[in-house]
Amino acid sequence: MGNHLEKQSPSKFFVIGILLVGAVLRVPITAIPPVLSNVAASLHVSVNSLGILTTLPLLMFALFSSVAPKLAEKTGLERLFTMVLAIMVIGSLLRIFNVPLLYVGTMIIGAAIAMLNVLLPSVIMANDAYGIGKYTTIYTTAMAIIMAIFSALAVPIVLASSWKVLILVLTGLLLVALVVWFPNTKNNHKLHARKANSGKQKSIWSNKIAWAMLVFGGLQSFLFYTGLTWLPTMAQDAGLSQGTAGLLAGVYTLIGLPFSMFLPIALTRMTSRQRQWIMGALSGLGVIGLVLLLFPHSSFAFWLLINILLGLAVGSLFPYMVTAFSLKTNSATDTARLSGMVQTGGYFIAAVGPAGFGYAHSFFGSWLPENIVLLLLTVVMTLCLLYVERFEKIVD
Repeated sequence: MGNHLEKQSPSKFFVIGILLVGAVLRVPITAIPPVLSNVAASLHVSVNSLGILTTLPLLMFALFSSVAPKLAEKTGLERLFTMVLAIMVIGSLLRIFNVPLLYVGTMIIGAAIAMLNVLLPSVIMANDAYGIGKYTTIYTTAMAIIMAIFSALAVPIVLASSWKVLILVLTGLLLVALVVWFPNTKNNHKLHARKANSGKQKSIWSNKIAWAMLVFGGLQSFLFYTGLTWLPTMAQDAGLSQGTAGLLAGVYTLIGLPFSMFLPIALTRMTSRQRQWIMGALSGLGVIGLVLLLFPHSSFAFWLLINILLGLAVGSLFPYMVTAFSLKTNSATDTARLSGMVQTGGYFIAAVGPAGFGYAHSFFGSWLPENIVLLLLTVVMTLCLLYVERFEKIVD
């Protein structure tokens, strides 16, 4: 590869490839929790023993995010994507055989998604540095739509057949993504390793703005996954039915979809000051939702408002984060470095959320103490976002 990594034109399969990669970026793991009881019954194990299936991917995200830029230096971005998608197909298929392979397959999928997560902003930057908003919109929207579709279809598919058929459907989706992406492999961009003699280049881990971005990224994931896991249970404890709580979970997931569709493009056209105001306000909606959560009520309208406020916040913060990786850097290599750092540290923070929240509820016998902590962490997250947006670039 030459030095002008951004100049090569994207292949004609790039747009549909990015769309399908986005489609498989979460659903192989998010489609399983709603049918966990069916999986447990089929495998003759307790549901609690399978609870780690929701934490394992987050731990793999943390462990493998920093590996991705190094691998991309050796193999190239598009070729690495092809290999990772092939590994995801195998990992997904392994899950149908027995309990140990269910765990192994989930770990493989988590590691693969970690690498795609980190490198997607880089592959966009490398193929079309001026299309950051457009392509980020494509993959975050595809991710949200497919997650919503399988949230609705997972239980009916399992009831009509079995959880193994659901896994096979998901594996088929991964296979389609692999086949469609494959032609992009010939347009392979390699990330450039940092030159040892470039004395001015410090490790990104010594960059205080990048650390603020890491804390922001970790806490927005912490908020999203904790809300996804526990808001329905909190609503039921307040007196709502299981069906109503499930409907509210759908609102929480889907309400942010419009932000996935227009926010990345809008962000690329704003100044740092404008992004500070807009994203600060959207993050503030989450703070308001969590303040309300300190005074729980049994009415449907109350819980609908909570899920709308928190759903709008988390639904906008993730597209902001992945767009910022590109906006705050000048090259695909630096985008990968920043993305790898933030997602490595961030997912270690996020992995504590759902499990820690559950243990805290068992310990206190109340949702109030952990909701206070979640509120404080969300305030910290908002302050980190506002600090990051004081700067036009994180890595120059």
